[in-house]
Amino acid sequence: MKVSIGFEIDERVAEIARRTTEFVRDVVISEEQACDGNVHAGPEPLRRRLQGAAREARVFAPHVGAKWGGLGLDLCGQAVVFEAAGYSLLGPLALNCAAPDEGNAHLLEVVATEQQQERYLRPLAAGEVRSCFAMTEPAPGAGSDPRALTTTATKTDGGWRIDGRKWFISGADGAAFAICMARTCGGPGDAGGATMFLVDADNPGMKIVRNIDTLDQGLFGGHSEIVFEGCEVEDTAVLGEVDQGFAYAQVRLGPARMTHCMRWLGVARRAQDIALERAADRSAFGKPLAELGMVQQLLADSEIDIETGRAVLWRACWELDQGRPAAQHTSIAKTYVSEAVNRVVDRAVQICGALGISGDTPLSRLYREVRPFRIYDGPSETHRWAIAKRAVRAARERRAIR
Repeated sequence: MKVSIGFEIDERVAEIARRTTEFVRDVVISEEQACDGNVHAGPEPLRRRLQGAAREARVFAPHVGAKWGGLGLDLCGQAVVFEAAGYSLLGPLALNCAAPDEGNAHLLEVVATEQQQERYLRPLAAGEVRSCFAMTEPAPGAGSDPRALTTTATKTDGGWRIDGRKWFISGADGAAFAICMARTCGGPGDAGGATMFLVDADNPGMKIVRNIDTLDQGLFGGHSEIVFEGCEVEDTAVLGEVDQGFAYAQVRLGPARMTHCMRWLGVARRAQDIALERAADRSAFGKPLAELGMVQQLLADSEIDIETGRAVLWRACWELDQGRPAAQHTSIAKTYVSEAVNRVVDRAVQICGALGISGDTPLSRLYREVRPFRIYDGPSETHRWAIAKRAVRAARERRAIR
């Protein structure tokens, strides 16, 4: 049976996106301007205030199922709404669909037991708590290659003992719990043997040793280095099945890469809107900038990048919603969108000139925020390697069939 791909937006999704656009414009952007988009320190009153306003606007938790108080959108629907939310750096936080909570909520919906969902997912979906995902480690541990995982979990009577060091754990400062990836069999470099554990923040064996100073400052709770030392958890803390952690990571990471793309496309649209307004208002050499050929090329190339990025993103989301193997499409979308967003913001800065690098527009802040996206969720180089490897394998399979 053939399944068609369409570009029509469901009326319900379009209405939620419209409300989100108005909410971001009327409420969120002023809050962003007040703090310059810097929320690494995690001002909890700001988060509560924004999320309360999002509930009133009926745009809260678009990604979470109705059972947990959300709007229950699939990935194609999320693509439209998340982009509208991403127009402000604080929009996803307000809707409770920012990383890492959004990805963790999806993972818990799919993998967690009913008891774990009640304990962890329900308060997370309601915005009562925040969370983090503890997988990345300092070199030579897990990074672009998860198989390099060095953190271990050793079986004890009635539970497990976790030992290891994690770093660049986003949102950890102030999180109520962590989903920690630890090796339960094998050694670094092995393709299997990882297990996910739910670890409460008040566990004495899990400690934040520092908050890392980074180029970006718009992620609530920042990025932290965490030490697990003699961290004792019960058997009920195991998320999913023992030794299946790498498989569960793909449940989270594929969609999470796409939701990152959705949010950052909103940033690109905002940067382009600023550039368009400046090009129309500012004159040079007797003409508005918008009538100068080189500026027109910059504007046109950004329109092309945004539209193309949206198209490859929607294709990947459609594949995921259909339950099809989507690794190739998600890698293509993540690579293209992360680089396209950087290009769009860079062009906007160039068009605005001195104004663009000043604090009088948000462009300099957006510029700092989008650059790490080419590294987060797998650097472009890693995705290109995987894309090429899959393409070669598919070509060989086609040749073998012939």
